[in-house]
Amino acid sequence: MAIQRMDNVAVNVDDLEAAVAFFTDLGMELEGRAEIEGTVPDRMLGLDGVHTSIAMLHTPDGHGKLELTRYRTPAAVTVGPPDPPPHTLGLHRVMFAVDDLDDTLARLRRHGAELIGEVVEYENVHRLCDLRGPSGIIVALAERIG
Repeated sequence: MAIQRMDNVAVNVDDLEAAVAFFTDLGMELEGRAEIEGTVPDRMLGLDGVHTSIAMLHTPDGHGKLELTRYRTPAAVTVGPPDPPPHTLGLHRVMFAVDDLDDTLARLRRHGAELIGEVVEYENVHRLCDLRGPSGIIVALAERIG
């Protein structure tokens, strides 16, 4: 049996409100919020005393979903450098197609986003960049130009 679809990508954040503001300014839509705790998440995650606050967002087309999670208990842990470089093993980045890269980048900079490298053009088809968003999340932006 094949999978049906990819449901969402979950990202742990240290400031849920800042992350929601960042991704809604990017253009995602808040679908809902929830407090998650009890034996089900404890058993699923293999942790004791789980209490998380989550916000589920979706892209305007409704297909892509991002779950932002803030661990209240147990406290979230940090592994490695606070802002790992793009070639670190594990989740690399989340990429979004945008209509206007410069406008989007300007909006996200108001939330503290910083370019990792520079805005580049790829084969006269896309303008691309990677930036660091809330909680060190690497966000890539792609604007189709050709």
